[in-house]
Amino acid sequence: MNGPRRNETARQVWPPDQGRKMKDHGAFSSPPCMAAEVDPTYFDPLGTDPEQARDVARWRKAARTRLAGLREALDHEARSQLNRAIAGNLTKALGTRGIGPGMILSGFWPTNNEPDLRPLMSDLHRTGVTIALPSVERQNAPLVFRRWTPETKLIRDNRNIPVPPPEAEDLTPDVMAVPCLGWDADCFSLGSGGGYVDRTLAALAPRPITIGIALSTAQLTTIYPQPHDMPFDLMVTETGVLAERKP
Repeated sequence: MNGPRRNETARQVWPPDQGRKMKDHGAFSSPPCMAAEVDPTYFDPLGTDPEQARDVARWRKAARTRLAGLREALDHEARSQLNRAIAGNLTKALGTRGIGPGMILSGFWPTNNEPDLRPLMSDLHRTGVTIALPSVERQNAPLVFRRWTPETKLIRDNRNIPVPPPEAEDLTPDVMAVPCLGWDADCFSLGSGGGYVDRTLAALAPRPITIGIALSTAQLTTIYPQPHDMPFDLMVTETGVLAERKP
């Protein structure tokens, strides 16, 4: 297979020999948005060489599998320590950026061994921060954010994730905390692969402060960002803020 041709609109070019080397070894080493696997029309053929996009999608699919294994390997005690450390570092990051009472923060309900920030969400709620949870209410559309309190009775959205009911207030967050499988030093991230966060960030104006939540060991050299990929503002892990987007 020949490597993808350089495309001036792409943020980073897939290394010409990378796909061939991975295939020769019978595996791919790692992945972020895998949007082509979810929706074949997601990649813009005018923005990225189609062959390059397919290579990146396959790489990301394999990476997601490997990175998910990092979470799964944590025992109960290690997971509890990690949750507490991430919550503490996120609290510091929010304070440094002046996020407090009267502002709206979108958190997340943990699934698939994601870090559990629910105790922090409850604490922030008690201090006057309005908490929202994201929900997929329409396929291939931006996320909807609905108000959450510790008393909210949740339902399941289209991805089978617990979310507030439709009658909960629709909000626009000032800050988004987003779980990531992988991340790089430029604040690009690998999520679950549906492309919903990218669509949401592209649609919101002004754009909220976006904070990736991840394991420190999930750092990648690059995710090979494509034109649709939206970088976050900072990455928070159990060891601290490890990446911050340059203005």
